[in-house]
Amino acid sequence: MSDLMTPAEAAALCGVQVATIWQWKRRGILAPAGLDERGRSLYSQLDVARAEAATRARARRTVDPAAA
Repeated sequence: MSDLMTPAEAAALCGVQVATIWQWKRRGILAPAGLDERGRSLYSQLDVARAEAATRARARRTVDPAAA
């Protein structure tokens, strides 16, 4: 279970705020991989990395000036 991390750890790994991790969860970009002893969400490192990559890829999209 060492590859599971809390939202705070996931945020630190990605260099984002914890609220961003919660938004990814709410939007369905990131799903919990488990729960801690208190029932709080834990995320796998691989899932967090994939969510970050997908989010950053979408952010790099540009608007086609011809379409505007």
